Amino acid sequence: MLGMRETLREQMVMTMAKKTLIRRAWKKAGLSGDELDTLLDGVTQPMLVQSDNLNAFQLFAELEKTRTGRPAKAGDIAPNDIVIEEGPTTFPPGPIVGEFNSVGIPAKIDKGKVSIVKTVTAVEAGEPISADLGLMLSKLEINPIEIGLILSGAIEDGTVMAADDLDLDLSGFTANVKSATSGAFNLACNIGWFTDQTIPVLISKAAGEAMAVAVEAGIHNEETMPILISRAHARMLAVAGQVDSSALDDELSGALGAAATVAAAAPAAEEAPAEEAGEEEAEEEDEGAEFGGLGGLFD
Repeated sequence: MLGMRETLREQMVMTMAKKTLIRRAWKKAGLSGDELDTLLDGVTQPMLVQSDNLNAFQLFAELEKTRTGRPAKAGDIAPNDIVIEEGPTTFPPGPIVGEFNSVGIPAKIDKGKVSIVKTVTAVEAGEPISADLGLMLSKLEINPIEIGLILSGAIEDGTVMAADDLDLDLSGFTANVKSATSGAFNLACNIGWFTDQTIPVLISKAAGEAMAVAVEAGIHNEETMPILISRAHARMLAVAGQVDSSALDDELSGALGAAATVAAAAPAAEEAPAEEAGEEEAEEEDEGAEFGGLGGLFD
């Protein structure tokens, strides 16, 4: 408790007192007794926590950090089902096998180690824990009794909130916000919704589409000419590759040889599939026919 107080002192004020004294002070302060009864319901060792810096959710998160487990003692009530999983332990063969079995944990020697034979529920939630079972759980490094400053509820701006309502999944909430933001941004871009965030993307998309249209339409300008020349050169080489080498001059033969060398040196993963190459070559043959033969193409 002293360590917890030292850690939390700068963020909140903690006051421990008996329930009777707390109720008297609460009533003298003119606060609702029903609200206090709600907060004290089920509390065995009451403490009032007040903070001017933290809201109810932040207060809950800070107090949750104080939770830890301790070994069970005789008479402790199990807060939930205590389950012992099947599998090997770190214990060597010895009397501990009988100790496990005596408290209802089936164990045997397996491959030189003590092993739990099957998964069992050592004690159900709400049931008392015996001294022997608590000792064996401790040996298995199972500390089922939770200690710490456990918030039962909070009052903020006159609203009483139960602890369960303050337990937020912050990581999940953050992920949901990010997902919703991404989805909203994609939707805005797809429907052409103009905002400070979407305009750069929309302009970039429009520029790309305009470039694609200009290239397909054969519009000549400083931006499209490099693409058009490169495309025409590639088509020229594709057509030239379909005719007999005797019909080609030295310059064209050299260009075809250089292209073949580059293609051979390229990684196999970058080569176009044979089917696609065949389709492209067939397309180039059709386009080449419109020029009236190789003479019209290379003059």
